Amino acid sequence: MKYVIGVDLGTSAVKLLLVNQQGDVIQELSKDYPLIQEKSGFSEQNPNDWVGQTIAGLSDLLKHFEGDPGDIEGLSFSGQMHGLVLLDENNEVVRNAILWNDTRTTSECNEIYEKIGKERLLRITKNLALEGFTLPKILWVKNNEPNLFNKAKRFVLPKDYVRYRLTGHLHMDYSDAAGTLLLDANEKNWSKEICDLLNVDVALCPPLVESHEEVGFITSEIVKKTGLSPSTRVFVGGADNACGAIGAGILEEGKTLASIGTSGVVLTYEENGEKDFQGKVHYFQHAAPNAFYSMGVTLAAGHSLTWFKETFAKNESFDDLLADVDSVPVGSDGLLFTPYIVGERTPHVDAAIRGSFIGIDSSHQRKHFARAVLEGITFSLNESVEIFRENGKRINKIISIGGGAKNGTWLQMQADIFYANVVIYQSEQGPGMGAAMLAAYGCGWFSTLQECAEEFLKVDKMYKPNVKNVEKYQTLFALYKQVYRATERLSQGLLEFR
Repeated sequence: MKYVIGVDLGTSAVKLLLVNQQGDVIQELSKDYPLIQEKSGFSEQNPNDWVGQTIAGLSDLLKHFEGDPGDIEGLSFSGQMHGLVLLDENNEVVRNAILWNDTRTTSECNEIYEKIGKERLLRITKNLALEGFTLPKILWVKNNEPNLFNKAKRFVLPKDYVRYRLTGHLHMDYSDAAGTLLLDANEKNWSKEICDLLNVDVALCPPLVESHEEVGFITSEIVKKTGLSPSTRVFVGGADNACGAIGAGILEEGKTLASIGTSGVVLTYEENGEKDFQGKVHYFQHAAPNAFYSMGVTLAAGHSLTWFKETFAKNESFDDLLADVDSVPVGSDGLLFTPYIVGERTPHVDAAIRGSFIGIDSSHQRKHFARAVLEGITFSLNESVEIFRENGKRINKIISIGGGAKNGTWLQMQADIFYANVVIYQSEQGPGMGAAMLAAYGCGWFSTLQECAEEFLKVDKMYKPNVKNVEKYQTLFALYKQVYRATERLSQGLLEFR
């Protein structure tokens, strides 16, 4: 039996999957690492922590592997998007990585619009300037840490740095490059026009390759540290959302997924880059060959639930926290939650907005608040579903992955709010499975990624909308959408007190 490894470099941990040729997960493990938050709005990590924990994870995986290491044919990556890793002339890290959920770059986003213009930026990159993207972070370092910026000779994204440390080869794939605001989406090359207008040397950008391409083998040092075979082939991999799409089989028109991790994503397949969403949603290159995907993002999806648990049920499990939510009626007895606790992206693009509970009543118990959090997260995701439908997309079936796929009450809630059948897989592994599938495809196990998906992905259960609940949720969703406008000015006024 042959195997591949999918390495998913997330925000809180690196997850590793050992997968066989039937798509069975033989081993899985994760290794966490700290988040560095020195100020409000700052979010950083030490790239060497990613490398150390990835190597430790591979070592642990091999210790428990009973087969021949030579049978592990390939390894590929999924990684958190947008994070900035600056490297010097020796490819040493210049400073901590600035992550996707860092919101310090509002003035840099304004600078991009002033020097490039919104319409030109959309024409070139198909996306708006958002605080989370990579280019504003590059400009922030340039503007605020010029001595460090002058040392930088190349930038990469998180998974690319880990892959470099494992192989000695430095690249970036198109699905991750699409989230930098530096990729010319039509030409599939770095935009010298954008770089010149912002006085950024285009040489800072790394070589571009396809997500399924092979970039070499692991180094002898990594062989010694992990026990992997020197014949293990390494493939580039893709952005976490693109890999999540592959791992959910979003590989043809009409396929859509809802992913609830730290952030939340609604993602749908696009055959080409010809649609125009006017920047309302992200429009990125897929990790699948010659394809795109459009995507709406809720910044604090699972993070909202984690915040609620850590604040109000710190010593309890998520299962305990959510044990009674199915006893609370639709609408949480008049309680609404907006998950804007770190700002919001789709559809508001607002780093200053903050979350709220609306309608608190003295009869409400913790279970009402817990259900309201689930409903609020799902309402936020539904704003992306609504945008896709308004632009002509048919969304009748949604694959649910991540934390939102692990609770039956929440899955039924998704079916009712999205007004679509919601499907979960027997072995839902999200981006890590997508990375493993890229390795399997790269190794030649399958002629297409679609063929790989047919072998690897098997439906476990489908949740169908409850018509009565759908009607109630449509009324509640209309109320939910009013909360943003009602609280926008209040959030701005509270900024000085944060």
